[in-house]
Amino acid sequence: MRITRTGGGRGRRAAALTTTVLTASALLLTGCSSDDGDSDASDSNGNITLKLADFGQFGYKEAGLFEQYHKLHPNITVKEETTANEQDYYPKLLQQLNSGSGLGDVTGIEVGRIKEVVDTQAAKFTDLGKTIDVGDWVSWKEKQATAADGTVIGAGTDIGPMSLCYRKDLFQKAGLPTDREAVAKAISGGWEDYLKLGERYKAKAPSGTYFMDSASAMYNAVVSSSAQQYYDADGKPVYKDSDSVKQGWNLAAEAASKKLSGGLAQFLDPWQAALRKGQIASVVCPAWMAAQIQTYSGDDFKGKWDISRAPGDTAANWGGSFLAVPKGGKHVKEATELVKWLTAPEQQAAVFKAVGVFPSNKGAYDLASVKTAKLPYFSDAPIGEIYAEEAKSIPEAVLGAKDGVIKDAISTQINNMEQRGTSPDKAWKDATETIDKAIG
Repeated sequence: MRITRTGGGRGRRAAALTTTVLTASALLLTGCSSDDGDSDASDSNGNITLKLADFGQFGYKEAGLFEQYHKLHPNITVKEETTANEQDYYPKLLQQLNSGSGLGDVTGIEVGRIKEVVDTQAAKFTDLGKTIDVGDWVSWKEKQATAADGTVIGAGTDIGPMSLCYRKDLFQKAGLPTDREAVAKAISGGWEDYLKLGERYKAKAPSGTYFMDSASAMYNAVVSSSAQQYYDADGKPVYKDSDSVKQGWNLAAEAASKKLSGGLAQFLDPWQAALRKGQIASVVCPAWMAAQIQTYSGDDFKGKWDISRAPGDTAANWGGSFLAVPKGGKHVKEATELVKWLTAPEQQAAVFKAVGVFPSNKGAYDLASVKTAKLPYFSDAPIGEIYAEEAKSIPEAVLGAKDGVIKDAISTQINNMEQRGTSPDKAWKDATETIDKAIG
């Protein structure tokens, strides 16, 4: 994920992986295309600059991929234009699409926005299905970016398979299991078991600590494990009647009422400070979250964190993005080839190693740099194994045009239950009123 992003975020500094070193030759060769010299040149020598517009931290710069691509294509320079906050980035992207100016040659799209873009803006993007083997991605990733006429407007970058990050030392002090397999067994019955574990933690909690950081984060994890979330297959908002939303909301309300959570809105300063002070015992952990925890917990807590499988036996995905190529760009062919290369297995593996975001390209899962990946900070947790296994069984979720808006409104009201003591009934009423006004 990114520094900040709808429904999630990424830290500026990546969690370091212990993996087999990715060879330079593999990195350079896979996904490459020949430069036939007939591109639209930016200067008299045939040199062009491709602008890649994205948000937060996609990891390409950190993995050295732009420099590698320039070595393969000496006439092409890639310039990344990054907006820190996706909530600032997306309105700007829509404005650029509507005006036809200011767009990047390649542009990032967050999963919470992809359905709206597919439904309303698909004609403005290049069909990547004609040049990229979209079957290389996990199947549901392709479908998320596919328009009604079959065009594929976005190439899958990362996904967010779920796990649970927890502090072994705090669990031990509270009399809870600390071994990652034992923790997984304790929550094997699902998120209800996770709350039961939280009650056990609270009974003997070290002073000043909380079992979880945020009930809204748990809510997002619960909803993310379901095929039906906020919309039905016909594009109708069904969030008020969605079983996954009801389950997530009720669990969040229970966590808030029992004060199992610190009530900390993720990624904001108080959340960062709580991690830095060692006050949080567990965090719902999509793949990209580990980098955030390592960044803000700091060196003092290295080896005290670990990673277990997520509660229950239903896999979940939280987060992920796409790269798209606007049709109106000056260098559509070259931009498309860049996207093809950046989303090939070896390049996605390199990004995973650099910043910890998990590949959507299935071909990366068998590469040693992914398959054997471990996180030293998290007690050498075998994250390559954990996330690859989770990714295989994630349900194909129905996406809606305003998923991000709905998720944000509900999360805000869960925070209000935690922080202000708002009753569940009033919080739900406030959430639905905000959502209904926003989606019409």
